[in-house]
Amino acid sequence: MRVIAHQHDTLDALLWRHMGRTGGVLEQALATRPGLADLGVVLPHGAAVDIPDDARREPTPLIQLWN
Repeated sequence: MRVIAHQHDTLDALLWRHMGRTGGVLEQALATRPGLADLGVVLPHGAAVDIPDDARREPTPLIQLWN
């Protein structure tokens, strides 16, 4: 799956928005697209990020400690 970065997106924020998690997926995304880390912490607007299909799984439920 290919996702496009919005303005001021970090890779973590992009993966969290589309996958609901970053653990394990971040490493796969960096391995899939060499040079992605060279773009910097904040991705350029419109940068394409490929998320491997095997990374797609149900996100773990969010636990809120306070209301």
